[in-house]
Amino acid sequence: MKRKPISPKLLIRHKWKTKIFALLLVGFCFSTFLLMEAQYSRIGASSIFPMFVQKPKIAFLFLARNRLPLDLVWHEFFQGENENRFSIYVHSRPGFLFNKLTTRSSYFLDRQVNNSIQIYWGEASMIQAEIILLQHALMDPSNERFAFLSDSCIPLYNFSYTYDYIMSASTSFVDSFADTKESRYNPKMDPVIPVNHWRKGSQWVTLTRKHAEIIVQDDVVFPMFQQHCQRKSLPEFWRDRPVPADNSKEHNCIPDEHYVATLLAHKGLEGELTRRSLTHTSWDISSRKGRERQGWHPVTYKLADATPTLVQSIKDIDNIYYETEYRREWCTSKGKPSPCFLFARKFTRPAATRLLKLSTLGVSKEGSSYSVRKINVCYRKYEDKEKKQKGKL
Repeated sequence: MKRKPISPKLLIRHKWKTKIFALLLVGFCFSTFLLMEAQYSRIGASSIFPMFVQKPKIAFLFLARNRLPLDLVWHEFFQGENENRFSIYVHSRPGFLFNKLTTRSSYFLDRQVNNSIQIYWGEASMIQAEIILLQHALMDPSNERFAFLSDSCIPLYNFSYTYDYIMSASTSFVDSFADTKESRYNPKMDPVIPVNHWRKGSQWVTLTRKHAEIIVQDDVVFPMFQQHCQRKSLPEFWRDRPVPADNSKEHNCIPDEHYVATLLAHKGLEGELTRRSLTHTSWDISSRKGRERQGWHPVTYKLADATPTLVQSIKDIDNIYYETEYRREWCTSKGKPSPCFLFARKFTRPAATRLLKLSTLGVSKEGSSYSVRKINVCYRKYEDKEKKQKGKL
């Protein structure tokens, strides 16, 4: 039986199929090789050159009126540290620039955000300034923690201790407790913000990236604060705007002491928080500023107050009691008992300079002769001024 001859067309088609299959097979093998090579290179590079791996950074977010009066203290804090572990952002009044005339530290040169706003006490503008800082800091994908600081804050420990303390925690540090004793909650916020979500706490929070993004993306709670959290009119000599014709609509809830804690409670995220601040503030209930502003006010530490004993007393605090919730927060780090606070406020420039000169803060490093010289000059100036004032009494 004779075989039928294969037609030329079928033969050509068969040859093309064979070629296409061979090409696909070669392509598959080559792409597999490239993938394995890339994977090997990545593993090899990470083991051979670990110094090139980007470390997670802490974004230090400073809220300032104008200058940063304690810039020399923070210069010593950052001095000699690897800059791939921190970044700095400053919100100051619109138009203020950090240049060689306005700051003594190279770490703050040109670190001001370019879209700052004017902040008014008792209004939601403070929250808006915090959001602006977070927006800038979130642009850097290596920023994984976000610490808010005032222009009167000092660090209590060196950078390495501070970095390890913050980065070892998977939570945000947000002072947050039920506000049951004051009438700051505006019932008009309900039902968007029900009263059981209303929280109070320090505005000096330290956030994870997840919580920072939630704040920046918030378009529900913040508008409520803007609408229903208006400040009450101040006396004539403090006022920078006319008194409204109908001041019964004003409701001063001090937004910055409530917003972050309330927002995260509203989102059901309190389980992701360490519910305390890392910044110590001493509160004075015996204010002498007049009837209009009586109440709780932060103590300001001056030159004579700045002693090693004061700093040590703050470092020794290992628990915080929240009266409205009958809750005592024992402070831990890496699962072990630890100091509660990494920062403290409110310190004047003379007070902070004195602590720096006495090496009480433990942030000074060897070899920073420029800073040491500057510190000594500043401290002598403050001492002479204090002696003159005492001589006049």
